[in-house]
Amino acid sequence: METIKVGGANMPSVGLGLWKIDSSKVPELIISAARAGYRHLDSAADYGNEEAVGKGIEAVIEQGICTRDELWVTSKLWNTYHRPEHVRLACEKTLADLRLDYLDLYLVHFPISLKYVDFETRYPPEWFHDPDAAAPAMEVDPVPLQETWQAMEALVEDGLVKAIGVCNYNTALINDLQAYARIKPVMLQIESHPHLTQERLLRLATQYDMAVTAFSPLGSLSYVAIGMAGKADSLLNTEVIQAAAQRTGKTPAQVILRWGVQRGSAIIPKTSNRDRLVENMALFDFSLSNEEMAAIAALNQNRRYNDPGNFCEAAFNTFYPIYD
Repeated sequence: METIKVGGANMPSVGLGLWKIDSSKVPELIISAARAGYRHLDSAADYGNEEAVGKGIEAVIEQGICTRDELWVTSKLWNTYHRPEHVRLACEKTLADLRLDYLDLYLVHFPISLKYVDFETRYPPEWFHDPDAAAPAMEVDPVPLQETWQAMEALVEDGLVKAIGVCNYNTALINDLQAYARIKPVMLQIESHPHLTQERLLRLATQYDMAVTAFSPLGSLSYVAIGMAGKADSLLNTEVIQAAAQRTGKTPAQVILRWGVQRGSAIIPKTSNRDRLVENMALFDFSLSNEEMAAIAALNQNRRYNDPGNFCEAAFNTFYPIYD
């Protein structure tokens, strides 16, 4: 397994994304993934399955598949916990659910601060402040991102997490973050795939020594089932990807994932299919040519599937764009 530098540590460049995986399937999936060689798990409080992830991690360690030190576990601070007094509580809840003493990486999930919801009221709280209201909506709580970041820094200083970073930040927010961060962000996690190459954002991250993890590295596939993309948006039948698959003897999905790691990013493809687990890891016995890399990058449409400016209004009755 190849790795990328994240601060002073090495993170496996392919991880298992745990978004939208049913809790009942998670423990056995993590065991299967660990047996297949995965050592990088990408979790989040908002995924609603961290207790099940914790059971899977515990089983992997108890069965001797790997040690805790050999695992890289990432989780994320949800939007309702941005106030400094809630950041540590949220992290401790995640650690308890994951049955861990520390996280390798903790990320601010979105640059969106929502009104606090107590754990006992609803967990995970998701996007609506009161889903039972006559007209449910998001309730924004205007917490400066600098205050949230200072509380994230305290988690590092107190040993709860080894490193911190951000998700879904744009270039302006990254420039601003770098101006006030005492403990610098080591990771930027963003949506990126051949329909959304984000070249300028990746270049800026490199300039600041931030590693990049691409979520949804296959593009539209994760979004069809939830109505945020159509089958016609699939990259798998694209001519240049089909041609590269034929030349290399790999699947179109492997070509797309290889493009992601070959450009220097980590990727976190999601699957609950055990055969796909193996397929998604088999990326390091072939390379794409410079011409293939450029042709795949030329598929860019600046097409963002995970865009709060769209889904917050459509699903949560609140217009809240974070990208122009």
